[in-house]
Amino acid sequence: MPANQPHRPLVSYLSGELSGSAQASVFDELRRVILDGSAAPGSAIPVGNVAELFGVSAIPVREALKTLVGEGLVDHRTGGGYYVAQLTLTELKEIYIVRGVLEEAALTRACVLATDADLDLARAEHHALQEATIAGDRRAYHVHSRRFHQALVNPCGMHRLLNMFDSTWDITEPFKVMQAATGPTQLQLHADHEKMINAMARRDAAELVAVAQEHHRRLESVIIDTASELDVVREDSPPAG
Repeated sequence: MPANQPHRPLVSYLSGELSGSAQASVFDELRRVILDGSAAPGSAIPVGNVAELFGVSAIPVREALKTLVGEGLVDHRTGGGYYVAQLTLTELKEIYIVRGVLEEAALTRACVLATDADLDLARAEHHALQEATIAGDRRAYHVHSRRFHQALVNPCGMHRLLNMFDSTWDITEPFKVMQAATGPTQLQLHADHEKMINAMARRDAAELVAVAQEHHRRLESVIIDTASELDVVREDSPPAG
């Protein structure tokens, strides 16, 4: 969504359908609209309106929101209700740094364990990224970028690490940083991806991690360069004193 364009109320994006338990249905729907960027960071989540939409009491809504707070996707302000989580630019950059460290650890292990099928999956996502770049489809580029990185790290088999990796990615999803990347920047990132695949195919873990580190430096530049477009990013607080 373009910067400075008014956002629709979060409730307008919810289906209001119960597909299982009330709490699970509310949780799944809230999580969906937050992760796909429909509900922008900072959007209010009115408990009463959500409960009314689903035809349930406020209890399952609050329980679902508590879980989302634990995942870092929702903020709870004492006496002020619930909101889609916001980050400052510094916090957003910090999450990317953490993700980079986790990815490096996963890649080191995955480089040893990846099968030909794993590499084929990474190549397929790499091709999808190329098609998205050619078509100028930033949304598709955003989606396939995550899938590409998942394809590279998943062979590591370290489930706790992968869960933490996915959690850091989830926290940044609502900000849609990659959708703000320009065409030339996408091409640079795409070249990094190809180098990463080639390094993994050669089982060269050192080269794979080195390229991943350079890739993350580029990502940090994207965050800095596009910060003005991300109207959902809060300004950093001034130093105390």
